[in-house]
Amino acid sequence: MSNDRHINFKLLRERVLGADEARTPKQYWRNLEEMADSPVFEEFVRREFPQQAEEWNDPVERRTFLKLMGTSLALAGLSGCVIQPPEKVIPYVKQPEEETPGQGIYFATAFSLGGIATPLLVRSNEGRPTKVEGNPDHPSNAGSTATDIFSQASVLTLYDPDRSQTPLYRGETRAWTTFVGEIRGLIEKEGDGLKARKGAGLRFLTETITSPSLAAQLKQILTDFPEAKWHQYEPVNRDNARAGAVMAFGQPVNTTYDFSKAERILSLGSDFLSAMPGTLRYARDYAAKRRSVSEALGSHPGAAEQMSRLYVVESTPTVTGAKADHRFSVKPAEMEAVAQGVSGASIVRASGDIGSWLPAVAKDLQLHKGASIVIAGDEQPPSVHALAHAANTFLGNVGKTVFYSDPIEASSVDQTQSLRELVGDIDAGKVETLIILGGNPAYNTPVDLRLDFNRLEKVKLRAHLHLYNNETSEICHWHINAAHYLESWGDARAYDGTVSIVQPLIAPLYAGRTAYEVLALFSDSYDRKPYEIVRNYWSGQQASLSAPQNRVVTAATAQQPFPPPPK
Repeated sequence: MSNDRHINFKLLRERVLGADEARTPKQYWRNLEEMADSPVFEEFVRREFPQQAEEWNDPVERRTFLKLMGTSLALAGLSGCVIQPPEKVIPYVKQPEEETPGQGIYFATAFSLGGIATPLLVRSNEGRPTKVEGNPDHPSNAGSTATDIFSQASVLTLYDPDRSQTPLYRGETRAWTTFVGEIRGLIEKEGDGLKARKGAGLRFLTETITSPSLAAQLKQILTDFPEAKWHQYEPVNRDNARAGAVMAFGQPVNTTYDFSKAERILSLGSDFLSAMPGTLRYARDYAAKRRSVSEALGSHPGAAEQMSRLYVVESTPTVTGAKADHRFSVKPAEMEAVAQGVSGASIVRASGDIGSWLPAVAKDLQLHKGASIVIAGDEQPPSVHALAHAANTFLGNVGKTVFYSDPIEASSVDQTQSLRELVGDIDAGKVETLIILGGNPAYNTPVDLRLDFNRLEKVKLRAHLHLYNNETSEICHWHINAAHYLESWGDARAYDGTVSIVQPLIAPLYAGRTAYEVLALFSDSYDRKPYEIVRNYWSGQQASLSAPQNRVVTAATAQQPFPPPPK
Protein backbone atom coordinates (compact mmCIF):
# COMPACT_ATOMS: atom_id res chain seq x y z
CA MET A 1 0.00 0.00 0.00
CA SER A 2 1.31 3.52 -0.86
CA ASN A 3 2.14 6.12 1.79
CA ASP A 4 -0.81 8.39 0.91
CA ARG A 5 -3.18 5.55 1.75
CA HIS A 6 -1.43 4.72 5.07
CA ILE A 7 -3.87 4.54 7.96
CA ASN A 8 -2.65 5.53 11.46
CA PHE A 9 -4.17 2.75 13.53
CA LYS A 10 -2.79 4.28 16.77
CA LEU A 11 -4.76 7.44 16.09
CA LEU A 12 -7.84 5.38 15.32
CA ARG A 13 -7.52 3.51 18.63
CA GLU A 14 -7.16 6.71 20.63
CA ARG A 15 -10.22 8.28 19.00
CA VAL A 16 -12.38 5.29 19.60
CA LEU A 17 -11.26 4.75 23.22
CA GLY A 18 -11.35 8.48 23.99
CA ALA A 19 -14.86 8.85 22.66
CA ASP A 20 -15.95 5.91 24.81
CA GLU A 21 -14.35 7.29 27.97
CA ALA A 22 -15.85 10.79 27.51
CA ARG A 23 -19.25 9.22 26.87
CA THR A 24 -19.77 11.56 23.91
CA PRO A 25 -22.66 10.93 21.45
CA LYS A 26 -22.05 8.15 18.93
CA GLN A 27 -20.18 9.13 15.81
CA TYR A 28 -20.33 7.42 12.41
CA TRP A 29 -17.77 7.33 9.62
CA ARG A 30 -18.17 6.19 6.04
CA ASN A 31 -14.86 4.34 6.03
CA LEU A 32 -11.56 4.03 7.84
CA GLU A 33 -9.97 6.76 5.69
CA GLU A 34 -12.47 9.35 6.92
CA MET A 35 -12.01 8.29 10.53
CA ALA A 36 -8.24 8.56 10.27
CA ASP A 37 -8.27 11.85 8.27
CA SER A 38 -6.49 10.12 5.41
CA PRO A 39 -5.15 12.40 2.62
CA VAL A 40 -6.89 10.17 0.10
CA PHE A 41 -10.26 10.84 1.67
CA GLU A 42 -9.63 14.59 1.87
CA GLU A 43 -8.81 14.71 -1.83
CA PHE A 44 -11.98 12.74 -2.57
CA VAL A 45 -14.08 15.26 -0.63
CA ARG A 46 -12.51 18.19 -2.50
CA ARG A 47 -13.33 16.57 -5.86
CA GLU A 48 -16.84 15.52 -4.88
CA PHE A 49 -17.81 18.82 -3.21
CA PRO A 50 -15.91 21.79 -4.71
CA GLN A 51 -15.68 24.97 -2.70
CA GLN A 52 -17.97 26.98 -4.98
CA ALA A 53 -20.69 24.31 -5.01
CA GLU A 54 -22.77 26.18 -2.43
CA GLU A 55 -23.21 29.02 -4.94
CA TRP A 56 -25.35 26.72 -7.07
CA ASN A 57 -28.00 26.83 -4.37
CA ASP A 58 -28.47 30.52 -5.01
CA PRO A 59 -31.68 30.97 -7.15
CA VAL A 60 -30.13 33.57 -9.45
CA GLU A 61 -26.96 31.66 -10.14
CA ARG A 62 -28.89 28.44 -10.71
CA ARG A 63 -31.20 30.13 -13.20
CA THR A 64 -28.26 31.59 -15.04
CA PHE A 65 -26.71 28.14 -15.23
CA LEU A 66 -29.88 26.61 -16.68
CA LYS A 67 -30.13 29.41 -19.27
CA LEU A 68 -26.60 28.83 -20.41
CA MET A 69 -27.07 25.09 -20.64
CA GLY A 70 -30.37 25.42 -22.54
CA THR A 71 -28.84 27.85 -25.02
CA SER A 72 -25.86 25.60 -25.65
CA LEU A 73 -28.12 22.61 -26.26
CA ALA A 74 -30.29 24.59 -28.68
CA LEU A 75 -27.23 25.77 -30.59
CA ALA A 76 -25.94 22.19 -30.74
CA GLY A 77 -29.25 21.00 -32.19
CA LEU A 78 -29.28 23.84 -34.72
CA SER A 79 -25.78 23.01 -35.87
CA GLY A 80 -26.84 19.37 -36.25
CA CYS A 81 -29.67 20.40 -38.58
CA VAL A 82 -27.33 22.45 -40.73
CA ILE A 83 -24.89 19.61 -41.47
CA GLN A 84 -27.52 16.98 -42.41
CA PRO A 85 -27.23 15.76 -46.00
CA PRO A 86 -29.92 16.99 -48.43
CA GLU A 87 -32.97 14.76 -48.75
CA LYS A 88 -34.71 14.15 -52.07
CA VAL A 89 -38.33 14.80 -51.16
CA ILE A 90 -40.67 15.60 -54.04
CA PRO A 91 -43.90 17.31 -52.91
CA TYR A 92 -47.22 17.22 -54.79
CA VAL A 93 -46.60 20.61 -56.37
CA LYS A 94 -47.72 19.13 -59.68
CA GLN A 95 -50.17 16.28 -59.52
CA PRO A 96 -49.21 13.21 -61.60
CA GLU A 97 -51.47 12.68 -64.61
CA GLU A 98 -52.44 9.13 -63.76
CA GLU A 99 -53.15 9.73 -60.08
CA THR A 100 -56.04 11.37 -58.29
CA PRO A 101 -55.74 11.77 -54.50
CA GLY A 102 -58.09 9.34 -52.80
CA GLN A 103 -58.63 7.29 -55.94
CA GLY A 104 -56.67 4.06 -56.16
CA ILE A 105 -54.67 2.69 -59.06
CA TYR A 106 -54.79 -1.08 -59.65
CA PHE A 107 -51.89 -3.29 -60.70
CA ALA A 108 -52.01 -6.94 -61.70
CA THR A 109 -49.61 -9.19 -59.83
CA ALA A 110 -49.61 -12.57 -58.05
CA PHE A 111 -49.02 -13.89 -54.55
CA SER A 112 -47.36 -17.30 -54.22
CA LEU A 113 -47.95 -19.77 -51.41
CA GLY A 114 -46.42 -23.21 -51.61
CA GLY A 115 -45.21 -22.27 -55.08
CA ILE A 116 -48.78 -21.82 -56.38
CA ALA A 117 -49.66 -18.32 -57.57
CA THR A 118 -52.92 -16.57 -56.71
CA PRO A 119 -53.62 -13.84 -59.34
CA LEU A 120 -54.35 -10.48 -57.74
CA LEU A 121 -55.33 -6.90 -58.42
CA VAL A 122 -53.61 -4.71 -55.84
CA ARG A 123 -54.84 -1.22 -55.11
CA SER A 124 -52.28 1.56 -54.66
CA ASN A 125 -53.09 4.88 -52.99
CA GLU A 126 -50.54 7.67 -53.40
CA GLY A 127 -47.84 5.13 -54.16
CA ARG A 128 -48.65 2.74 -51.31
CA PRO A 129 -50.25 -0.71 -51.73
CA THR A 130 -53.36 -0.80 -49.56
CA LYS A 131 -55.74 -3.61 -50.60
CA VAL A 132 -55.68 -6.82 -52.62
CA GLU A 133 -58.48 -8.51 -54.56
CA GLY A 134 -58.66 -11.35 -57.04
CA ASN A 135 -57.92 -10.60 -60.68
CA PRO A 136 -61.17 -11.30 -62.59
CA ASP A 137 -59.37 -11.27 -65.96
CA HIS A 138 -57.08 -14.15 -65.03
CA PRO A 139 -58.11 -17.49 -66.59
CA SER A 140 -57.91 -19.35 -63.29
CA ASN A 141 -60.35 -16.90 -61.65
CA ALA A 142 -62.99 -16.85 -64.42
CA GLY A 143 -64.35 -13.41 -63.57
CA SER A 144 -64.13 -13.77 -59.79
CA THR A 145 -62.48 -11.21 -57.51
CA ALA A 146 -62.21 -13.66 -54.61
CA THR A 147 -58.98 -14.12 -52.67
CA ASP A 148 -57.95 -16.27 -49.74
CA ILE A 149 -57.01 -15.11 -46.26
CA PHE A 150 -53.30 -15.47 -46.97
CA SER A 151 -53.43 -13.14 -49.97
CA GLN A 152 -55.48 -10.61 -48.03
CA ALA A 153 -53.00 -10.61 -45.17
CA SER A 154 -49.94 -10.44 -47.43
CA VAL A 155 -50.17 -6.66 -47.75
CA LEU A 156 -49.70 -6.38 -43.97
CA THR A 157 -46.39 -8.20 -44.24
CA LEU A 158 -45.11 -5.39 -46.46
CA TYR A 159 -45.42 -2.90 -43.59
CA ASP A 160 -44.46 -5.29 -40.80
CA PRO A 161 -41.96 -3.48 -38.53
CA ASP A 162 -40.43 -6.85 -37.62
CA ARG A 163 -39.22 -7.40 -41.17
CA SER A 164 -35.50 -7.76 -41.56
CA GLN A 165 -34.07 -4.46 -42.79
CA THR A 166 -30.39 -5.09 -43.48
CA PRO A 167 -28.04 -7.92 -44.46
CA LEU A 168 -26.34 -9.48 -41.45
CA TYR A 169 -23.09 -11.36 -41.05
CA ARG A 170 -22.96 -13.31 -37.80
CA GLY A 171 -25.58 -10.95 -36.40
CA GLU A 172 -23.79 -7.74 -37.40
CA THR A 173 -24.93 -5.37 -40.14
CA ARG A 174 -23.05 -5.65 -43.40
CA ALA A 175 -23.44 -4.20 -46.87
CA TRP A 176 -24.86 -6.20 -49.78
CA THR A 177 -21.63 -5.55 -51.69
CA THR A 178 -19.70 -7.38 -48.96
CA PHE A 179 -21.79 -10.49 -49.54
CA VAL A 180 -21.33 -10.12 -53.29
CA GLY A 181 -17.58 -9.93 -52.83
CA GLU A 182 -17.48 -13.05 -50.68
CA ILE A 183 -19.54 -15.13 -53.11
CA ARG A 184 -17.59 -13.95 -56.13
CA GLY A 185 -14.37 -14.65 -54.26
CA LEU A 186 -15.45 -18.24 -53.66
CA ILE A 187 -16.27 -18.63 -57.33
CA GLU A 188 -13.16 -17.02 -58.80
CA LYS A 189 -10.63 -18.27 -56.25
CA GLU A 190 -7.47 -19.47 -57.97
CA GLY A 191 -7.12 -23.22 -58.08
CA ASP A 192 -9.69 -24.04 -55.41
CA GLY A 193 -12.70 -21.89 -56.40
CA LEU A 194 -16.16 -23.15 -57.24
CA LYS A 195 -15.54 -22.56 -60.93
CA ALA A 196 -12.34 -24.59 -60.89
CA ARG A 197 -14.04 -27.43 -58.97
CA LYS A 198 -17.16 -27.27 -61.19
CA GLY A 199 -19.35 -26.41 -58.22
CA ALA A 200 -18.31 -29.30 -55.98
CA GLY A 201 -19.61 -28.65 -52.47
CA LEU A 202 -22.22 -26.11 -53.62
CA ARG A 203 -25.86 -26.72 -52.66
CA PHE A 204 -29.07 -24.73 -53.08
CA LEU A 205 -32.12 -25.32 -50.89
CA THR A 206 -35.38 -23.68 -51.99
CA GLU A 207 -39.09 -24.02 -51.45
CA THR A 208 -41.34 -25.24 -54.27
CA ILE A 209 -40.40 -23.38 -57.46
CA THR A 210 -42.97 -22.84 -60.23
CA SER A 211 -41.40 -19.66 -61.63
CA PRO A 212 -40.16 -20.36 -65.19
CA SER A 213 -37.57 -17.58 -65.13
CA LEU A 214 -36.21 -18.53 -61.69
CA ALA A 215 -36.04 -22.17 -62.76
CA ALA A 216 -34.10 -21.13 -65.86
CA GLN A 217 -31.55 -19.41 -63.62
CA LEU A 218 -31.14 -22.49 -61.44
CA LYS A 219 -30.80 -24.80 -64.43
CA GLN A 220 -28.16 -22.53 -65.95
CA ILE A 221 -26.21 -22.58 -62.69
CA LEU A 222 -26.33 -26.37 -62.64
CA THR A 223 -25.04 -26.35 -66.22
CA ASP A 224 -22.15 -24.01 -65.34
CA PHE A 225 -21.44 -25.90 -62.11
CA PRO A 226 -22.26 -29.55 -62.90
CA GLU A 227 -21.17 -30.79 -59.45
CA ALA A 228 -23.62 -28.48 -57.66
CA LYS A 229 -27.08 -29.68 -56.57
CA TRP A 230 -30.49 -28.08 -56.14
CA HIS A 231 -32.83 -29.33 -53.39
CA GLN A 232 -36.45 -28.40 -52.66
CA TYR A 233 -38.36 -28.78 -49.42
CA GLU A 234 -41.50 -27.42 -47.79
CA PRO A 235 -43.06 -28.84 -44.62
CA VAL A 236 -46.53 -28.84 -46.25
CA ASN A 237 -45.83 -30.48 -49.59
CA ARG A 238 -47.59 -32.75 -52.08
CA ASP A 239 -45.21 -35.71 -51.96
CA ASN A 240 -48.04 -38.19 -51.47
CA ALA A 241 -50.02 -36.84 -54.43
CA ARG A 242 -46.91 -37.01 -56.58
CA ALA A 243 -46.11 -40.57 -55.48
CA GLY A 244 -49.71 -41.63 -56.18
CA ALA A 245 -49.51 -40.23 -59.71
CA VAL A 246 -46.26 -42.09 -60.29
CA MET A 247 -47.93 -45.31 -59.12
CA ALA A 248 -50.89 -44.74 -61.48
CA PHE A 249 -49.16 -43.29 -64.58
CA GLY A 250 -45.47 -43.94 -64.13
CA GLN A 251 -44.74 -40.21 -63.97
CA PRO A 252 -45.85 -37.18 -61.95
CA VAL A 253 -48.80 -35.17 -63.29
CA ASN A 254 -50.80 -32.11 -62.32
CA THR A 255 -54.48 -32.85 -61.78
CA THR A 256 -57.22 -30.23 -62.11
CA TYR A 257 -60.98 -30.58 -61.74
CA ASP A 258 -64.08 -28.96 -63.22
CA PHE A 259 -66.70 -28.90 -60.46
CA SER A 260 -69.12 -26.93 -62.62
CA LYS A 261 -69.80 -30.14 -64.60
CA ALA A 262 -69.76 -32.59 -61.69
CA GLU A 263 -73.10 -33.97 -60.52
CA ARG A 264 -71.57 -36.37 -57.97
CA ILE A 265 -68.45 -35.64 -55.94
CA LEU A 266 -66.60 -37.97 -53.59
CA SER A 267 -63.92 -36.44 -51.37
CA LEU A 268 -61.46 -38.85 -49.79
CA GLY A 269 -60.12 -36.58 -47.07
CA SER A 270 -59.78 -33.63 -49.46
CA ASP A 271 -60.66 -30.17 -48.15
CA PHE A 272 -60.96 -28.76 -51.67
CA LEU A 273 -63.29 -25.93 -50.57
CA SER A 274 -60.72 -24.27 -48.32
CA ALA A 275 -57.22 -25.74 -48.30
CA MET A 276 -55.66 -26.89 -51.56
CA PRO A 277 -54.34 -25.42 -54.83
CA GLY A 278 -57.27 -24.11 -56.86
CA THR A 279 -59.56 -23.71 -53.84
CA LEU A 280 -60.92 -20.34 -54.98
CA ARG A 281 -61.97 -21.64 -58.39
CA TYR A 282 -63.22 -24.97 -57.07
CA ALA A 283 -65.37 -23.34 -54.37
CA ARG A 284 -66.84 -20.92 -56.90
CA ASP A 285 -67.71 -23.66 -59.40
CA TYR A 286 -69.14 -25.91 -56.70
CA ALA A 287 -71.30 -23.11 -55.27
CA ALA A 288 -72.49 -22.03 -58.73
CA LYS A 289 -73.62 -25.56 -59.50
CA ARG A 290 -75.62 -25.70 -56.29
CA ARG A 291 -76.99 -22.16 -56.47
CA SER A 292 -78.18 -22.21 -60.07
CA VAL A 293 -80.21 -25.36 -59.47
CA SER A 294 -81.61 -24.40 -56.08
CA GLU A 295 -82.94 -21.10 -57.47
CA ALA A 296 -84.89 -22.99 -60.12
CA LEU A 297 -86.59 -25.42 -57.73
CA GLY A 298 -89.82 -23.43 -57.70
CA SER A 299 -90.33 -23.54 -61.48
CA HIS A 300 -88.68 -26.92 -62.25
CA PRO A 301 -89.95 -29.89 -60.25
CA GLY A 302 -87.13 -32.09 -61.56
CA ALA A 303 -84.40 -29.58 -60.87
CA ALA A 304 -83.55 -31.14 -57.52
CA GLU A 305 -82.31 -34.24 -59.30
CA GLN A 306 -79.74 -32.16 -61.21
CA MET A 307 -78.18 -30.56 -58.15
CA SER A 308 -74.68 -31.86 -57.43
CA ARG A 309 -74.31 -34.17 -54.47
CA LEU A 310 -71.23 -34.16 -52.25
CA TYR A 311 -70.01 -37.21 -50.35
CA VAL A 312 -67.15 -36.63 -47.90
CA VAL A 313 -65.21 -39.46 -46.30
CA GLU A 314 -62.69 -38.16 -43.78
CA SER A 315 -60.91 -38.86 -40.52
CA THR A 316 -60.60 -35.23 -39.39
CA PRO A 317 -63.40 -32.63 -39.59
CA THR A 318 -62.91 -30.10 -42.41
CA VAL A 319 -64.77 -27.18 -43.96
CA THR A 320 -65.63 -29.36 -46.96
CA GLY A 321 -67.02 -32.03 -44.65
CA ALA A 322 -69.27 -29.44 -42.99
CA LYS A 323 -70.74 -28.62 -46.42
CA ALA A 324 -71.29 -32.26 -47.44
CA ASP A 325 -74.67 -33.77 -48.20
CA HIS A 326 -73.40 -37.02 -46.70
CA ARG A 327 -70.37 -37.15 -44.42
CA PHE A 328 -68.82 -40.41 -43.27
CA SER A 329 -66.19 -40.61 -40.53
CA VAL A 330 -63.66 -43.41 -40.96
CA LYS A 331 -60.33 -44.43 -39.50
CA PRO A 332 -57.25 -43.47 -41.54
CA ALA A 333 -56.52 -47.17 -42.11
CA GLU A 334 -59.97 -47.63 -43.68
CA MET A 335 -59.57 -44.94 -46.35
CA GLU A 336 -57.87 -47.30 -48.80
CA ALA A 337 -60.81 -49.74 -48.59
CA VAL A 338 -63.20 -46.90 -49.48
CA ALA A 339 -61.03 -45.92 -52.47
CA GLN A 340 -60.99 -49.52 -53.66
CA GLY A 341 -64.76 -49.72 -53.41
CA VAL A 342 -65.35 -46.86 -55.85
CA SER A 343 -62.54 -47.72 -58.26
CA GLY A 344 -64.23 -50.82 -59.67
CA ALA A 345 -62.36 -53.20 -57.38
CA SER A 346 -64.01 -55.66 -55.04
CA ILE A 347 -65.40 -54.25 -51.79
CA VAL A 348 -64.99 -57.48 -49.86
CA ARG A 349 -62.58 -55.69 -47.50
CA ALA A 350 -65.22 -53.14 -46.61
CA SER A 351 -66.81 -54.29 -43.39
CA GLY A 352 -68.71 -52.87 -40.47
CA ASP A 353 -70.08 -49.35 -40.91
CA ILE A 354 -68.29 -48.93 -44.24
CA GLY A 355 -70.10 -51.85 -45.80
CA SER A 356 -73.45 -50.26 -44.92
CA TRP A 357 -73.03 -47.17 -47.08
CA LEU A 358 -70.12 -47.75 -49.49
CA PRO A 359 -72.11 -49.85 -52.04
CA ALA A 360 -74.73 -47.11 -52.30
CA VAL A 361 -72.07 -44.40 -52.85
CA ALA A 362 -70.29 -46.52 -55.49
CA LYS A 363 -73.58 -47.17 -57.31
CA ASP A 364 -74.49 -43.48 -57.30
CA LEU A 365 -71.11 -42.59 -58.84
CA GLN A 366 -71.54 -45.25 -61.52
CA LEU A 367 -74.93 -43.84 -62.44
CA HIS A 368 -73.21 -40.54 -63.23
CA LYS A 369 -70.24 -41.66 -65.28
CA GLY A 370 -68.46 -38.78 -66.96
CA ALA A 371 -70.14 -36.33 -64.58
CA SER A 372 -68.51 -37.25 -61.29
CA ILE A 373 -65.25 -36.56 -59.43
CA VAL A 374 -63.22 -38.61 -56.96
CA ILE A 375 -60.62 -36.43 -55.26
CA ALA A 376 -58.09 -37.45 -52.60
CA GLY A 377 -56.55 -35.12 -50.00
CA ASP A 378 -52.85 -34.32 -50.02
CA GLU A 379 -52.40 -36.00 -46.63
CA GLN A 380 -53.70 -39.34 -47.88
CA PRO A 381 -51.13 -42.07 -48.62
CA PRO A 382 -49.96 -42.61 -52.21
CA SER A 383 -52.08 -45.73 -52.58
CA VAL A 384 -55.27 -43.72 -52.00
CA HIS A 385 -54.20 -41.19 -54.64
CA ALA A 386 -53.47 -43.98 -57.11
CA LEU A 387 -56.90 -45.51 -56.45
CA ALA A 388 -58.57 -42.12 -56.90
CA HIS A 389 -56.96 -41.88 -60.37
CA ALA A 390 -58.16 -45.39 -61.09
CA ALA A 391 -61.68 -44.50 -59.95
CA ASN A 392 -61.85 -41.43 -62.23
CA THR A 393 -60.68 -43.57 -65.14
CA PHE A 394 -63.20 -46.30 -64.32
CA LEU A 395 -66.02 -43.72 -64.08
CA GLY A 396 -65.08 -42.06 -67.39
CA ASN A 397 -64.32 -38.69 -65.81
CA VAL A 398 -60.91 -38.09 -67.42
CA GLY A 399 -61.18 -35.37 -70.04
CA LYS A 400 -64.64 -34.31 -68.82
CA THR A 401 -64.40 -33.33 -65.17
CA VAL A 402 -60.82 -34.47 -64.43
CA PHE A 403 -57.83 -33.22 -66.44
CA TYR A 404 -54.14 -34.15 -66.40
CA SER A 405 -51.17 -32.10 -67.53
CA ASP A 406 -47.45 -31.86 -66.93
CA PRO A 407 -46.38 -30.88 -63.39
CA ILE A 408 -46.43 -27.14 -62.78
CA GLU A 409 -43.31 -27.36 -60.60
CA ALA A 410 -40.14 -26.42 -62.42
CA SER A 411 -38.54 -29.60 -61.10
CA SER A 412 -40.96 -32.17 -59.74
CA VAL A 413 -39.19 -34.11 -56.97
CA ASP A 414 -39.99 -36.00 -53.81
CA GLN A 415 -39.19 -33.16 -51.43
CA THR A 416 -38.68 -35.33 -48.36
CA GLN A 417 -36.22 -37.48 -50.29
CA SER A 418 -34.51 -34.36 -51.64
CA LEU A 419 -34.04 -33.09 -48.08
CA ARG A 420 -32.75 -36.49 -47.02
CA GLU A 421 -30.11 -36.39 -49.77
CA LEU A 422 -29.00 -32.93 -48.67
CA VAL A 423 -28.73 -34.00 -45.03
CA GLY A 424 -26.74 -37.06 -46.09
CA ASP A 425 -24.25 -34.91 -48.01
CA ILE A 426 -23.91 -32.51 -45.07
CA ASP A 427 -23.27 -35.33 -42.62
CA ALA A 428 -20.68 -36.78 -45.02
CA GLY A 429 -18.84 -33.44 -45.21
CA LYS A 430 -19.56 -32.95 -48.91
CA VAL A 431 -21.26 -29.54 -48.55
CA GLU A 432 -19.07 -26.46 -48.23
CA THR A 433 -21.45 -23.72 -49.41
CA LEU A 434 -25.19 -23.81 -48.72
CA ILE A 435 -27.52 -21.14 -50.14
CA ILE A 436 -31.03 -21.29 -48.61
CA LEU A 437 -33.67 -19.29 -50.51
CA GLY A 438 -36.73 -18.78 -48.32
CA GLY A 439 -38.27 -21.11 -45.79
CA ASN A 440 -37.18 -21.93 -42.26
CA PRO A 441 -35.69 -25.45 -42.37
CA ALA A 442 -34.03 -25.09 -38.97
CA TYR A 443 -37.54 -24.94 -37.50
CA ASN A 444 -39.86 -27.00 -39.68
CA THR A 445 -37.85 -29.94 -40.99
CA PRO A 446 -38.52 -33.44 -39.54
CA VAL A 447 -36.68 -34.18 -36.32
CA ASP A 448 -34.48 -36.86 -37.93
CA LEU A 449 -33.62 -34.51 -40.82
CA ARG A 450 -33.43 -31.30 -38.80
CA LEU A 451 -31.09 -28.67 -40.22
CA ASP A 452 -30.04 -27.39 -36.81
CA PHE A 453 -26.75 -25.82 -35.75
CA ASN A 454 -25.12 -29.11 -34.80
CA ARG A 455 -25.59 -30.29 -38.37
CA LEU A 456 -25.03 -27.04 -40.26
CA GLU A 457 -21.83 -26.15 -38.42
CA LYS A 458 -20.12 -28.61 -40.78
CA VAL A 459 -20.85 -26.24 -43.69
CA LYS A 460 -18.16 -23.59 -44.16
CA LEU A 461 -20.44 -20.90 -45.64
CA ARG A 462 -24.17 -20.68 -45.01
CA ALA A 463 -26.41 -17.93 -46.40
CA HIS A 464 -30.16 -17.48 -45.94
CA LEU A 465 -32.56 -15.21 -47.86
CA HIS A 466 -35.78 -14.39 -46.01
CA LEU A 467 -38.14 -11.60 -45.01
CA TYR A 468 -37.43 -12.29 -41.34
CA ASN A 469 -34.39 -13.02 -39.23
CA ASN A 470 -35.70 -16.39 -38.07
CA GLU A 471 -34.22 -19.56 -36.57
CA THR A 472 -32.45 -20.52 -39.81
CA SER A 473 -30.93 -17.07 -40.22
CA GLU A 474 -29.51 -17.19 -36.71
CA ILE A 475 -27.44 -20.31 -37.44
CA CYS A 476 -26.26 -19.09 -40.86
CA HIS A 477 -23.23 -16.91 -41.45
CA TRP A 478 -25.16 -14.59 -43.76
CA HIS A 479 -28.74 -13.41 -43.53
CA ILE A 480 -29.95 -11.47 -46.57
CA ASN A 481 -33.12 -9.44 -46.06
CA ALA A 482 -35.57 -10.38 -48.80
CA ALA A 483 -37.80 -8.08 -50.83
CA HIS A 484 -41.55 -8.47 -50.50
CA TYR A 485 -43.44 -9.73 -53.56
CA LEU A 486 -45.09 -6.29 -53.81
CA GLU A 487 -41.58 -4.82 -54.11
CA SER A 488 -40.13 -7.11 -56.76
CA TRP A 489 -40.49 -8.53 -60.25
CA GLY A 490 -41.03 -12.21 -60.91
CA ASP A 491 -43.38 -14.83 -62.29
CA ALA A 492 -45.16 -17.98 -61.09
CA ARG A 493 -47.74 -20.52 -62.19
CA ALA A 494 -51.30 -20.79 -60.91
CA TYR A 495 -52.86 -24.12 -59.96
CA ASP A 496 -53.81 -24.84 -63.60
CA GLY A 497 -50.37 -23.97 -64.96
CA THR A 498 -51.20 -20.48 -66.19
CA VAL A 499 -48.21 -18.17 -65.87
CA SER A 500 -48.70 -14.92 -63.96
CA ILE A 501 -46.27 -12.03 -63.96
CA VAL A 502 -45.40 -10.59 -60.55
CA GLN A 503 -44.81 -6.85 -60.75
CA PRO A 504 -43.92 -4.44 -57.94
CA LEU A 505 -46.08 -1.57 -56.73
CA ILE A 506 -43.43 0.14 -54.62
CA ALA A 507 -39.66 0.34 -54.41
CA PRO A 508 -38.11 -1.94 -51.76
CA LEU A 509 -38.64 -0.26 -48.39
CA TYR A 510 -35.46 -1.75 -46.90
CA ALA A 511 -33.40 -2.35 -50.05
CA GLY A 512 -34.33 -6.04 -49.89
CA ARG A 513 -32.99 -8.56 -52.38
CA THR A 514 -34.74 -11.25 -54.40
CA ALA A 515 -33.83 -14.84 -55.22
CA TYR A 516 -33.07 -13.62 -58.75
CA GLU A 517 -30.31 -11.34 -57.47
CA VAL A 518 -28.79 -14.00 -55.20
CA LEU A 519 -28.70 -16.57 -58.02
CA ALA A 520 -27.30 -13.97 -60.43
CA LEU A 521 -24.13 -13.90 -58.29
CA PHE A 522 -23.28 -17.32 -59.70
CA SER A 523 -23.28 -16.04 -63.27
CA ASP A 524 -20.98 -13.71 -65.17
CA SER A 525 -23.66 -10.98 -65.12
CA TYR A 526 -23.86 -10.92 -61.36
CA ASP A 527 -25.24 -7.35 -61.15
CA ARG A 528 -28.44 -7.99 -63.13
CA LYS A 529 -31.76 -6.81 -61.69
CA PRO A 530 -34.94 -8.92 -61.41
CA TYR A 531 -36.78 -6.91 -64.07
CA GLU A 532 -33.99 -7.48 -66.56
CA ILE A 533 -33.80 -11.21 -65.75
CA VAL A 534 -37.53 -11.83 -66.10
CA ARG A 535 -37.86 -9.67 -69.22
CA ASN A 536 -34.94 -11.33 -70.97
CA TYR A 537 -36.35 -14.78 -70.21
CA TRP A 538 -39.77 -14.03 -71.69
CA SER A 539 -38.27 -12.15 -74.61
CA GLY A 540 -36.56 -15.40 -75.53
CA GLN A 541 -39.94 -17.15 -75.54
CA GLN A 542 -41.46 -14.95 -78.26
CA ALA A 543 -41.04 -17.61 -80.95
CA SER A 544 -43.13 -20.12 -79.04
CA LEU A 545 -45.64 -17.45 -78.02
CA SER A 546 -46.40 -16.69 -81.67
CA ALA A 547 -47.52 -20.26 -82.34
CA PRO A 548 -51.34 -20.55 -82.10
CA GLN A 549 -51.22 -23.97 -80.43
CA ASN A 550 -49.27 -22.51 -77.50
CA ARG A 551 -51.70 -19.73 -76.68
CA VAL A 552 -54.16 -21.88 -74.76
CA VAL A 553 -53.84 -20.30 -71.32
CA THR A 554 -55.37 -23.19 -69.39
CA ALA A 555 -52.63 -25.64 -70.34
CA ALA A 556 -49.70 -26.26 -68.05
CA THR A 557 -47.36 -25.03 -70.79
CA ALA A 558 -49.14 -21.69 -71.20
CA GLN A 559 -46.92 -18.64 -71.50
CA GLN A 560 -48.01 -15.03 -71.44
CA PRO A 561 -46.21 -12.03 -72.99
CA PHE A 562 -44.30 -9.82 -70.62
CA PRO A 563 -46.19 -6.60 -69.68
CA PRO A 564 -44.56 -3.17 -69.64
CA PRO A 565 -43.29 -1.93 -66.27
CA PRO A 566 -45.63 0.29 -64.21
CA LYS A 567 -45.12 4.02 -64.32
